[in-house]
Amino acid sequence: MRIRASELEGRGWLNTGGAELDLEKLRGKIVLLDFWTFCCINCLHVLDELRPLEAQYKDVLVTVGVHSPKFEHEADPVALAAAVERYDIQHPVLDDPELITWQAYSARAWPTLVVVDPEGYIVAHLSGEGHAAGLESLIPELIAEHEAKGTLHRGDGPYVAPEPVSRDLRFPGKVLPLPGGTFLVSDTGHHRLVEMAADLSTVISTIGSGTKGFADGSAAVAEFNEPQGLALLPGELAAAVGYDVVVADSVNHRLRGLTLATGEVRTVAGSGVQRLLEAGPARVNDDGASTSTSHLGTAPLEVALSSPWDVAYSAALNTVVIAMAGTHQIFDFDPATGAVTIVAGNGLEGLLDGPADQAWFAQSSGVSEDAQGNIWVADSETSALRVVRFAPDGAVSVETAIGEGLFDFGFRDGDAGQARLQHPLGVAVLPDGSVAIADTYNGAVRRYDPATRQVTTLARGLAEPSDVLLDETGEVPLLIVVEANKHQLIRLPLPKNALQVDEGAAQTQRPKTPVAPGELALTIRFSAPTGQKLDDRWGDPTQLKVSATPPELLLAGSGTSVGLSRTLTLSADVPEGILHFTARAAACDGPEDANGEIPDHAACHLYQQDWGIPVLLSADGATELALDLRGMD
Repeated sequence: MRIRASELEGRGWLNTGGAELDLEKLRGKIVLLDFWTFCCINCLHVLDELRPLEAQYKDVLVTVGVHSPKFEHEADPVALAAAVERYDIQHPVLDDPELITWQAYSARAWPTLVVVDPEGYIVAHLSGEGHAAGLESLIPELIAEHEAKGTLHRGDGPYVAPEPVSRDLRFPGKVLPLPGGTFLVSDTGHHRLVEMAADLSTVISTIGSGTKGFADGSAAVAEFNEPQGLALLPGELAAAVGYDVVVADSVNHRLRGLTLATGEVRTVAGSGVQRLLEAGPARVNDDGASTSTSHLGTAPLEVALSSPWDVAYSAALNTVVIAMAGTHQIFDFDPATGAVTIVAGNGLEGLLDGPADQAWFAQSSGVSEDAQGNIWVADSETSALRVVRFAPDGAVSVETAIGEGLFDFGFRDGDAGQARLQHPLGVAVLPDGSVAIADTYNGAVRRYDPATRQVTTLARGLAEPSDVLLDETGEVPLLIVVEANKHQLIRLPLPKNALQVDEGAAQTQRPKTPVAPGELALTIRFSAPTGQKLDDRWGDPTQLKVSATPPELLLAGSGTSVGLSRTLTLSADVPEGILHFTARAAACDGPEDANGEIPDHAACHLYQQDWGIPVLLSADGATELALDLRGMD
């Protein structure tokens, strides 16, 4: 049955020169609806996956970003406009703060892609990232079909580029103090690094050409792609390895090394291929962990990374610790040996404490070491402050200091168990052992005291602070804050009496799905793209993990196992909650050999998506739930 696409409704449009769009104006084009939210690293990955397709098929394909916010701050139209500029989005964007179009297309996860053919019918519904290869085969099929029918119209799309703005800094990400009293800033929006004078406004030098790309070499020719975190190596180690600073080059999925004396840039880790699939067979273990061990080898340029967002040198580990936002893990890199290791996190997205190899993170974006060698983590998507602890016997564990879960946030001080943040990106340990947090979407700097487990507010009214640093170069200690959406760095005094703020706790507001207590049949639909085949060489290549908040909601059906369908049993005693699903499927290009089998050299792809489905228990609720990992109409 052919399903007609629903109309595009929302508060307004960006990147259209003020014009309002609807499906009738887009008739004759292949329309790709990208349901996204600007906090989501997977959504940012999809933006980059789609750029080559948009360029290749610019006369027939129109991408429409449907921005359906997760966090309260993302519903602010000014913040959305800044995000569209920050991420260089070159297609129309529909502002959908009330999730009207989200609901009309039954979107349940960020990101979700929906393909609409030139006649206005839905032909594909895709969740998660990694769908570029499938779209590369689907789009030519639609072009051929609709050219033959006379329903395809070639020509320019409705995108209108905004007027460019000139600035010294553009959406800066992180800041690093240098030995001479200056500061190195990741000038993220200009794809370069900038050395600033002690006044935080005078530009001393720039490293990188300012062209988005990837190139090693001198300061004038090197290229970055949205650099973020910066870590200074100890002098003896820097002399041994030949560079001083490690740079998290986020969109290039690499670590870069900078020699301060010359401005020379080299790649020190990362193959440049986004880490979606472990080396070896395209499958995962039944416990949800990868097939690889935590030690990923000593050939750092062959290791795949995924959106490294922050880096910090650990004196306890003698390595550079990495907030690997794209895989929801903490890695480290040893400049002396080249070894890359997974320190904590099994790659599943959420908030789960415990042994390091079983813990869940969610888009970790800031790291800092304390005097005891613990690593404090700004875990942005759970609006949490986490800590990785290293015991004398070698055991590594993860604890949560502030935070409740993927959909819980707010602005609340007081006892850490009740305190709330909103998508923090930066963290710094203060001399007294307390932790300063760049509470990005609350526009604030917060403080957590591990001794008292109390949370206070040090500053507010900031424009998306992305990093925070203690500055002790003057007579009194100050905080340096990277104010990303004002494109500047500022100094703030440490207040003698911190603020006590309580604007309440909140949850992401999405429609609740009515479900009946008792048995619920869950199905995750997946169809391999044309030219790919499920990789069953080592058994079932699919996996489904199920859990619930609160856990008492699930009487049966939780846990991880192969297959994409399961029968759950829901408790009648729990009125509402959230069902958490993680689905994975591995498919490879092929078959290519004479026996119709996938050859060993075939390129393989891992499709994965996490869902958090709010449910309301009702006697007349649904007894079946179907979600699309990759559904074709």
